[in-house]
Amino acid sequence: MRSDPARLPLLAARLMPGPLRGPVRAVAARSGALPRAYSLWDQGRREEAREALLAAAPRRSPRGLGRLVTAALAAGDSETARELVERIPPGPHRSTAEHRTALATGRAVPASMSVSPDRHGITLTRDAPTRPDDTVNARRPAPAEDAPRVLHLVTNALPHTNAGYTQRTHKIAVAQREAGMDVHVVTRVGYPLTKGVPDPRTRVEIDGVTYHRLLSWTAPADPAEELRVGLRLASRLVEEVRPDVLHAASNHHNARLALELGRRYDLPVVYEVRGFLEESWLSRDPSRSVDDAFYKAERASETECMLAADLVVTLGEAMRADIEDRGVPSERLLVVPNAVDASFLDPLPSGSEVREGLGIGAEEFVVGTTTSCFGYEGLDVLLEAVALLREQGGSAHALIVGDGPELPALRSLADRLGLEGAAHFTGRVPADRVRHHHAALDVFVVPRRDERVCRLVTPLKPVEAMAGGLPVVASDLPALREIVEPGVTGELIPAGESARLADVITKLAYSRQKRTSYGRAGQDRVGAKRTWTEAAYRYNQAYRVLIRKMSGPGQIP
Repeated sequence: MRSDPARLPLLAARLMPGPLRGPVRAVAARSGALPRAYSLWDQGRREEAREALLAAAPRRSPRGLGRLVTAALAAGDSETARELVERIPPGPHRSTAEHRTALATGRAVPASMSVSPDRHGITLTRDAPTRPDDTVNARRPAPAEDAPRVLHLVTNALPHTNAGYTQRTHKIAVAQREAGMDVHVVTRVGYPLTKGVPDPRTRVEIDGVTYHRLLSWTAPADPAEELRVGLRLASRLVEEVRPDVLHAASNHHNARLALELGRRYDLPVVYEVRGFLEESWLSRDPSRSVDDAFYKAERASETECMLAADLVVTLGEAMRADIEDRGVPSERLLVVPNAVDASFLDPLPSGSEVREGLGIGAEEFVVGTTTSCFGYEGLDVLLEAVALLREQGGSAHALIVGDGPELPALRSLADRLGLEGAAHFTGRVPADRVRHHHAALDVFVVPRRDERVCRLVTPLKPVEAMAGGLPVVASDLPALREIVEPGVTGELIPAGESARLADVITKLAYSRQKRTSYGRAGQDRVGAKRTWTEAAYRYNQAYRVLIRKMSGPGQIP
């Protein structure tokens, strides 16, 4: 409500129970141009929403046109927003709309984001630590050789956010706890209240892991205030928990807080780079550029934190190479890839219940994925490939498990492709139901687009699918080559080529033996190299080196 009130109708529509959405959309369609546009955006009918706004523009005052601009920006339609700005007469309303559009599209950034090594008044250097209360570290007991105490600083977490990011956090924490470490996790200032979840508890336990929350009475107005509030609240937590290591995960907001806490209490800081969020931002709008102010500021902030951390952890070799190119020495870099619980290597449960619920026959061929529905995931290519297969006489079904901003557009595309009854969208499912949906698949597909973020960042979902013995077909991109070996664990195809994907799926549909071979090889590889137990061991070894390094030199294994 504070940062972007124009997004509230879109968020409310996404959270609304299914039976209510139809009647609400019908009322909105009769209530004026703006409610109609929100209803169309919710259905993925973006072009019709654009036409509704442009048709209403001639009847609007400068203030009313400004509202249309704000709504278009909230829906991510920067092209329509810019066109509407041009229709506002010169004056204060136009200036405001131009500035708002520049901020929303990344052409400008707030003053607090300007690139400077000390822009928040907090120095990130580790050369001259100062501790306001030296007795805190003095009281902290020496770490046991086999059990460092670690405090993870993350953006969001279970149980209110279930995504690859939160699953990685939890799996690492559980594996570390099972390895004997004392593990605590703290989420970003205001979470989960900032996501509209009315849960004011400052501490919860999940599977024996303690999750802390930094909740203030009011929401910080900007990143600088958020950092000050976070430092005040997290300092109390550090004094209570007395960690040996601070382990921040993307993005730089978490890293900055960890770095200042590390400076204050003379603690080693690990920064785990799980993605390049400036690259994700770039991929969501073709009009965006690496020359945009937002991209430059975000990349500079991330690089600054990487250079200041004692150790940078990342997920794959492509990501490691990018981080090293930013100037981080190789001896301060460690790759800990996405992994799975040992239980994921067990035989999959029966998929018959999921298939029956979706109206899919036991012998029908099903291809699909579990993912977040963003444009760069290339899920339109999957739907087009299944449509081509069916046109050629096949009976393939597409199954997409997950939620995200592109889901309404994907549903609309499936309708246009004639995939009624053959394209299935479950939305988000509970974590303990993911493997049941894996079991309903014959082939797992990762059709990511050839965009920079997809070339760099290795996803978790295909690793989980391989652990269950599913063959994987993925786009031929560097980050995915680290997971899939063509002809051994699956197949790689040129990104964006639905016809090529349809050909590969057709061949796999006719060869159960090849699917089984790929599945077994993938499962063996995951079991040998990609379990959270192995990840916990690598973290434990790195933590020990960092703790020793505070009083002498060491090498990261």
